Amino acid sequence: MKKIAVLLLVFTSVISNAQQAENIIIITTDGFRWQELFKGMDSSIANNRKFNQGDSTYIFKKYWSDDDKERREKLIPFMWSVVAEKGQLYGNRNYNNKVNNANPHWFSYPGYSEIMTGYADPAINSNEYKPNPHVTVLEFLNQQPKFKGKVAAFGAWEAFDRILNEKRSGIPVASAYDKIGGNKPTVQQKLINDMLADSYKPWHTDECFDVFTHYEALEELKTNKPKVLYIAYGETDEWAHGGQYRSYLDAAHQVDAWIKQIWDFVQNDPQYKNKTALVFTTDHGRGDKIKAEWTSHGSSIQGASEIWFAAMGPGITGKGEIKTEGQFYQEQFAQTIAKLLGYTFKASHPVAKEITEVLK
Repeated sequence: MKKIAVLLLVFTSVISNAQQAENIIIITTDGFRWQELFKGMDSSIANNRKFNQGDSTYIFKKYWSDDDKERREKLIPFMWSVVAEKGQLYGNRNYNNKVNNANPHWFSYPGYSEIMTGYADPAINSNEYKPNPHVTVLEFLNQQPKFKGKVAAFGAWEAFDRILNEKRSGIPVASAYDKIGGNKPTVQQKLINDMLADSYKPWHTDECFDVFTHYEALEELKTNKPKVLYIAYGETDEWAHGGQYRSYLDAAHQVDAWIKQIWDFVQNDPQYKNKTALVFTTDHGRGDKIKAEWTSHGSSIQGASEIWFAAMGPGITGKGEIKTEGQFYQEQFAQTIAKLLGYTFKASHPVAKEITEVLK
């Protein structure tokens, strides 16, 4: 009987380990609304001459359907064909499944800090805030022997150096127009660096086009094989602030295509295949009750704290779109990320508990 009990314990341990992710890729797209994620393009915004860039015909041809589900599938097909089948999606408020910022500010630096630290510190109240005084889950993982030197981050926005506290954490963070590859860049990295330097800079040096951030991160996957990778796209927010709905939709559609590209690579690489979790979310929401406020966010904009969260990979049951009532917060993401890798994220600051439903 004792032998059977021991064998059962070993078998259970093997099953548990098999279901645990060995790697994780965290992806954010700045200020992408739950409304488009779950319902697709908004016809009232697309029909508004102030926002459609004089090209409503293009928007409707590419993204419109009378059916909500068809609309969202046209906009972000990988999300709804793969993630919704193999993973979990939270934040469809039509089912009272709610995900919110816990921080009171509802804009980028506080949102990204909350995602990464598991702590909604109200003192972090500016996009120009100093290097983050709090430890992120990326820094915590980089301190673990299994992940030391195998954590990397790429962000379109220059603030990620501060948000992730690159100097203290020791994590390489390539943000905005930072060069990649160090003193010995690969041919591909050198090409990216040259193109980045020569590219059009609509947001000056604060933020680069997402295409550069994407291919920097993809090259990192191919050459250095990190175990923890963070990619932060930004154009969904920039085009929204500019009131350019066509470009906002196109940016979201492109991010979805890039996630598919990353996932296809992961599932065809021996180090990553069936061993890698994917987490996808955003830093804040945007207005909607007053349609013209879709361009804005911040504590004065109703609904700007409303966000969403998606995950798939080992240890994550394929429940799809979560249609049960629930309230979750952005501060829960960090511990969820750690738990997916088999760790408990601990820091000197408070860390919110994980989203247990993801791990069931």
